[in-house]
Amino acid sequence: MRTSIIPKPQSLTEYDGYFILDTDASISFAGESSDGVAELLVDYLKPATGFELPIANSASIRLDCGPAGDEDEAGFVDESYTLTVNENGIHLKAANATGLARGIQTLRQLFPADIMKDTVQDCEWSVPCVEIEDRPRFRWRGQHLDVCRHFFSKEDVCKFIDLLALHRLNMFHIHLTEDQGWRIEIKKYPRLTEVGSIREKTLIGHDRDRPRKYDDTPYGGFYTQEDIKEIVAFASRRHITLVPEIDMPGHMVAAITAYPELGNFKMETRVRCHWGISQNVLNMEQSTVDFMKDVLTEVMDLFPGRFIHIGGDEAPKFEWSENEAAQKRMAALGLKSEDELQSWFIQQMDTHISSAGRRLIGWDEILEGGLADNAAVMSWQGEDGGLAAAAQGHDVVMAPCQIIYFDYYQAEPIEEEPPAIRGMSKVSDVYAYEPIPNNMGAEVQHHVLGSQGQLWTEYMADMKHVEYMGFPRISALAEVLWLDAENKNYDDFIERLGGFRQRLDALKVNAHPRP
Repeated sequence: MRTSIIPKPQSLTEYDGYFILDTDASISFAGESSDGVAELLVDYLKPATGFELPIANSASIRLDCGPAGDEDEAGFVDESYTLTVNENGIHLKAANATGLARGIQTLRQLFPADIMKDTVQDCEWSVPCVEIEDRPRFRWRGQHLDVCRHFFSKEDVCKFIDLLALHRLNMFHIHLTEDQGWRIEIKKYPRLTEVGSIREKTLIGHDRDRPRKYDDTPYGGFYTQEDIKEIVAFASRRHITLVPEIDMPGHMVAAITAYPELGNFKMETRVRCHWGISQNVLNMEQSTVDFMKDVLTEVMDLFPGRFIHIGGDEAPKFEWSENEAAQKRMAALGLKSEDELQSWFIQQMDTHISSAGRRLIGWDEILEGGLADNAAVMSWQGEDGGLAAAAQGHDVVMAPCQIIYFDYYQAEPIEEEPPAIRGMSKVSDVYAYEPIPNNMGAEVQHHVLGSQGQLWTEYMADMKHVEYMGFPRISALAEVLWLDAENKNYDDFIERLGGFRQRLDALKVNAHPRP
């Protein structure tokens, strides 16, 4: 086998011979928006080869695509493509520019692994002759990153996005707000970052260790709106959609510290310095609802994707049960429980998001107390939330923590691994994962948009550690989400992973050494 592409294409036929890329090569494009993909391919090939490949009318590398194409009911486009390589040249064809963008990632993997390096000397840039017909199985093929517990630079985030693009993933879920730090500039409420982005110190060791120890060093960081625009542009060029998360009404200690009037009681809080769940949640006053709508308005102005994530997870109801204003609000609204009060709050956000032509998505707790018709659910506590949401007619993204939380341990013995939050999910477990549950009725399976991996960063202080926890588990999940289930083969994946690791090495990715 001369190819080691991950995820594996749906159909790949190898032939004798190679196309050799040299200084005489050029790139042509035809079709609306294909010029951007052609320029991206030039940028990908230039560092290692040193070739200034011109874009010409007649060329040895041809990119052809149709118009942008219509989005489906969930906001996704056709990502299929065909790729033909013979000794005379390369022809990549797709229904639209997004399909071309997926195809050039496959093409990159047909070159020698050194194509991923910054500079190379004396390499023959040969591409095996192949015919590929390809398309993804699932529409939502994503990866999440928590930038709150630990903060990562704009440059680190862009490198991570480029790795997702290499895997033909299309959704990047960025978790921007937390008890431990608010990481996005909101111009109307500057104290969110002036105060809320900085914690006094950070926990040393595991959260379950006693007595707790701290480093006594202030920790902070946030993205300006200009930073966000650059990250969005970087991802958009690779046809990756960003899904921003502003977690509410829980996980809001940083915001409440910055603006105490958002809390339920007159009490002093500080940006949280250790992990876990806080009892502090937003109050349900109209002023707080309006505050969060203002925040979401600025977020939607920055992120053009259809889905806006509002969290909704792990919001204890104790403060509402003890707060007179919250109980009066429940009575005035005719609500019978604090679960219904959270549902009312989520519905206010849903109305606001929907009015801007976007769609709300949240963790499966947003099902508690009832859910707005337009909302989608991200099922993290297992499959039950996804099953319930689909049965109610809601779109679902499967994200069960037991398998695709990549902050879990990934190899034994765990004593030789860096600290992780809990659990065990090996590459083999990830590859065996099936996003459509066995007990989901055929009539609602279309509501499963896809799945995504999660990287919560309590125990990941830098991007090298994120890479160690993420790869190659992200590689396994990417294939699960792209390749039809009947075409999956773990032994074949592991064989290809050997060659794929050379590409990760060339990209200086600190992947876990096993399997």
